[in-house]
Amino acid sequence: MTASKQRVSYFYQPDVGHFYYGPSHPMKPHRIKMAHHLILGYGLYRQMECYRSHPASPNEMSAFHSEDYINFLAKVTPDNLRGYSNQMQKFNVGEYTDCPVFDGLYEFTQLYTGASLDGAVKLNRGDADVAINWSGGLHHAKKSEASGFCYINDIVLAILELLKVHARVLYIDIDVHHGDGVEEAFYCTDRVMTFSLHKYGDFFPGTGHIKDTGAKEGTGFSVNAPLTSGMTDDAYERIFKPVMDKIMEVFRPGAIVLQCGADSLTGDRLGCFNLSLKGHAECVRYTKSFNVPTLVLGGGGYTIRNVARCWAYETSVLLDAELPDEIPYNDYFEYYAPDFKLHLTPEQRENMNTEASLESVRVDLLTQLMALKGAPSVQMAEVPPDFEVMKEDANAERERRSTKESRDGEGMND
Repeated sequence: MTASKQRVSYFYQPDVGHFYYGPSHPMKPHRIKMAHHLILGYGLYRQMECYRSHPASPNEMSAFHSEDYINFLAKVTPDNLRGYSNQMQKFNVGEYTDCPVFDGLYEFTQLYTGASLDGAVKLNRGDADVAINWSGGLHHAKKSEASGFCYINDIVLAILELLKVHARVLYIDIDVHHGDGVEEAFYCTDRVMTFSLHKYGDFFPGTGHIKDTGAKEGTGFSVNAPLTSGMTDDAYERIFKPVMDKIMEVFRPGAIVLQCGADSLTGDRLGCFNLSLKGHAECVRYTKSFNVPTLVLGGGGYTIRNVARCWAYETSVLLDAELPDEIPYNDYFEYYAPDFKLHLTPEQRENMNTEASLESVRVDLLTQLMALKGAPSVQMAEVPPDFEVMKEDANAERERRSTKESRDGEGMND
């Protein structure tokens, strides 16, 4: 591993924190703005390249999502939704679902998605080693359906972007919920491996069984660690690190997407794990240590003061920067009362995951990955041939254009 400092790019859109799902809804985009202000307060912005991302276009979204679904999201508003009742049912949006229609819904999806795409492009060009978008990571959205507070799946779109340059992309999901939308999108391909650690059993979305390992060419490339309540830092690490080691050995990804849902932290409003900031961020630190181009995204997280703490701390981990435990004064300082400290103390409660159950998950996943050793994908050239062809076509096109321009230029000089 090289000792040189990794180049980190940070993508943020100031408006993204102003959207509001509704009064009793647990998803609060405001947490992204809070995290941003902590990043500013700690001075971390000075150590990264900071960019205002572009809003994703309908055309960019249609790389994964169906056009009728995108058109619906672009048109529906709280004022006209009565005229869309059939489509709302079809696309799982609106009243009686967990995906409400709110003011600026489509613009919100454009902002968080554009930032993830910008991060992926930055990595593809080799202009950064790590790209961060805390507003992204909405892992439940399907091709033609909203789900679990997610409307557009920025992760799938970013992975598709990375696949233009990299033969294999690894997706890691440390949210307390299973990354079902991403797994489903790539379930039948060996070019994307998905690794999700999540609460399983009587818990949303209900998928992510250890025996769900992929299909067709993708058999063995979906890696699921189903866990139960009370996961501690130590227990989490004992699954994450050995499985991660084996994945890197067997799959050898050219790029990684890491979804850092903060609802796996202790004290989350919807989650039931018991991780500290250090335990959660250890996954980030360990992933970074492999020195593979990495897109780092947000995700769930419903105790918003802790979400902001988590993502600010993980930004510091990605920058190899030490942070003092005292929260710096910022616009949202009062949210961090009563202690005004960065780090969290796990709750005094039982870890329902036993030594035996954790060992069983670890052994099953390592066995699954061992079976992939020597699988065709491992022999795959680093850049897939169709990309090489596209590159040649693009070069030929540029060649033609420059020849034409120089001819035109000569004509103009006559």
